[in-house]
Amino acid sequence: MNSVAPFAHEALFYRDEADFLSGTARFVADGVDHGEPVLVAVPEASIAPLRERLGPLADQVHFIDMTEAGRNPGRIIPGVLMAFSASTQQRFRMIGEPMWPGRTELEYPACVQHEVLINTAFEGREGVILCPYDATALPGHVLQDARRTHPVVIDGERRVASEWYTDPSALTDLYNVPLPPPPLGAEEHPFSVGTLAHMRKLVSAYAQGLRREQAEDLVLAVNELATNSILHASGRGVLRMWREGDAVVCEVSDTGTGFPPSFTGLSGFGIVMVNLLCDLVRTHTSHSGTTVRVYLGR
Repeated sequence: MNSVAPFAHEALFYRDEADFLSGTARFVADGVDHGEPVLVAVPEASIAPLRERLGPLADQVHFIDMTEAGRNPGRIIPGVLMAFSASTQQRFRMIGEPMWPGRTELEYPACVQHEVLINTAFEGREGVILCPYDATALPGHVLQDARRTHPVVIDGERRVASEWYTDPSALTDLYNVPLPPPPLGAEEHPFSVGTLAHMRKLVSAYAQGLRREQAEDLVLAVNELATNSILHASGRGVLRMWREGDAVVCEVSDTGTGFPPSFTGLSGFGIVMVNLLCDLVRTHTSHSGTTVRVYLGR
């Protein structure tokens, strides 16, 4: 009888480069030895040292700069992890570092929600995902959240079941927190099915200054969110737009209950597409409605 669990989600706490290389290189070598496809998605600065540590084994590993591919935490599962695991019919092995020093407070809730979703998105699949955490540079609350979202924690030579691990269904609202209010002067436009075309023109005009493809992505993302409001909420909603530095921010609010992401079917795929298009997506759902805020050009 095979005693290997179908799927494992583990956190690796490291304290310096040597610690990082020891834990990740061992994980990668084990995967290569077992003939498993291996993905390493970590910040670019960590890739070269790991390649050197692995030597010839590195040629059998797929490397991705997570600071680029995973800039939006909501893009990591569909755009990085699922994309790799779907490319093989074998048991897979992946390293994904979603929370590196330098992540902003604005991004952090989406990082935790990403870690929670991994446990449901990959449930029953054949593979293992290892998530490195810099235990020296990251705040204590980040490490505590890692213990909540990973069934297993590796710390030095210790590999233990996390006593803090919490079932994903109980963590759904952990970072479902109200978003900061839009700034004074933000544009506000109510919309309904009859004004969708006009709304798209407003977004396109407001996106002036972004690259053409970014502006087109923003229009598509906001249209998807507004369409969801019309179909699944009250048939109407409110669009707000403003700028934060170089980023254009668009927010769609309605009185509905939102739509959870789905990685295996059509239901909820719209919000996955929005994450693939945008630099950051933040969502808050309450008894009074749903607000989705997207950033592009950060």
